[in-house]
Amino acid sequence: MFSDKSILITGGTGSFGKKYTKILLQKYTPKKIIIYSRDELKQFEMAQEFNHPCMRYFIGDVRDKERLIKAMNGVDYVIHAAALKHVPIAEYNPMECIKTNINGAQNVIDAALANGVKKVIALSTDKAANPINLYGATKLASDKLFVAANNIKGEQDIQFSVVRYGNVIGSRGSVVPFFSKLIKEGAKELPITHPDMTRFMITLEQGVNFVLKNFERMQGGEIFVPKIPSMKITELAKAMAPNLPQKIIGIRPGEKLHEIMCPADDSHLTLEFEDHYVIQPTIQFADKADFSTNRLGEKGKPVKQGFEYNSGNNSEWLTHEEFLELAKEYL
Repeated sequence: MFSDKSILITGGTGSFGKKYTKILLQKYTPKKIIIYSRDELKQFEMAQEFNHPCMRYFIGDVRDKERLIKAMNGVDYVIHAAALKHVPIAEYNPMECIKTNINGAQNVIDAALANGVKKVIALSTDKAANPINLYGATKLASDKLFVAANNIKGEQDIQFSVVRYGNVIGSRGSVVPFFSKLIKEGAKELPITHPDMTRFMITLEQGVNFVLKNFERMQGGEIFVPKIPSMKITELAKAMAPNLPQKIIGIRPGEKLHEIMCPADDSHLTLEFEDHYVIQPTIQFADKADFSTNRLGEKGKPVKQGFEYNSGNNSEWLTHEEFLELAKEYL
């Protein structure tokens, strides 16, 4: 569905944008792939790697609605990946996080509506479910904006949906490259915030393929959540450095023991499919859809009342061997 189409990726020079671009070029023949971001050095470096004739590199910030409107001219599909994501930095600079993650989200919506874009998927995070830090709270607000955008589109043929998933193995700032750096530098121990801490784990490629598939599934208003395995951080550390001791340093501000992707309070809205969950919109004013059957004909069923999908009660767990196979390119 992406061949001969124009696709714009906000925050496109990040880990997700690069992998998404790589897979788009491998599997499809896009008319244009527009990388929209504010860092000229990252764009210059990405252009050395991806110099296909369909590539376009636009300097711009999601805070700048006028620039976004110009950038989306003639665009068919938008992936909104731009965000301020560092939890402590967001706590220290709250309004900057709000300007990018909330105001920026609304600007993306307005620009898409102004240009007659066909489909928009916004990337979310497990931290947006029952948030306890500002980053998570801004992403929850962003999720709500994209879901509600389906109710302000009028007669336009456009759908907005959200994809929410957990820790991306090997992404910038994540625990795998952090531990790997410490190990390579000869660290005598690995820091663990809490012995019971768990996280959902997904590879960048799995995340990209999930987003690609959801462009085909989406009807507008869904929050898509993949079924992915969990891992205890202590087990992750053992897998990476079986002979290194671990030092408990305490939970950092804004950090949870276990991350949630489908909150219990949303269980009445949650549908279970074979390989993913869908959280239906709370309110539908226009184009009431039957989300139990998606556009690919896949069928879902309601979960039990009170169901919560969190990394601590997950039914699927990564073994050391499985984790090392998934993380091998980052070790």
